[in-house]
Amino acid sequence: MRILDEIVELTRWHWDHARKALREAMKLKILKPGTARIPLYDSLIIEALVICWTLSRAPSGKRKTPMLTNLVLLLRRDGDLDLSVVQADLIVQMSAATIDRSLAPSRAELGLRGRSHTKPGTLLKSQIPIRTWSQWNENKPGFVEIDLVRHEGGEAIGEHLNTLTVADIATGWTINRSVKNKAAINFSPAPTTSKSIPSSHFQS
Repeated sequence: MRILDEIVELTRWHWDHARKALREAMKLKILKPGTARIPLYDSLIIEALVICWTLSRAPSGKRKTPMLTNLVLLLRRDGDLDLSVVQADLIVQMSAATIDRSLAPSRAELGLRGRSHTKPGTLLKSQIPIRTWSQWNENKPGFVEIDLVRHEGGEAIGEHLNTLTVADIATGWTINRSVKNKAAINFSPAPTTSKSIPSSHFQS
């Protein structure tokens, strides 16, 4: 009776419902073995998806989904994908989440770890003002964005040429300065004769 009182107090159930739940809990239930779910996408479809993903330069599932209809059509036409109409429809109908799950092993093999070698730290956060919308005005000259690009070709060992770019958002006025490494002495104020070009012509 004490157990029943505690159940009613904790669950706010009716007494009759609580008694029935206790009786049902005491009964032994025979669990039937579950049947394995037949996979909707077989290995042939996954291989075709990997081909599509690789040819489109490894985008995420959300970016990949809109491409699949035309891409699968063209690859089947050119004989690069040997798929039936039903199999092609299955690939085209894949959701972004399913694409990401299916491509997880292939993505892991690429070993992508990010392309920036800048390490986050509290020192930088304390010295660099955070951009806030209340102070930022992209339509007024004088508000700039600064970027440092390292021309390493994917090889981080050793010294490589860097380009420091300052671009005015409103006017597009851009100044580029080449530095041989990331040492602080290379970023000290100094006269420059770099030719300024519109930001639309600059690509990092």
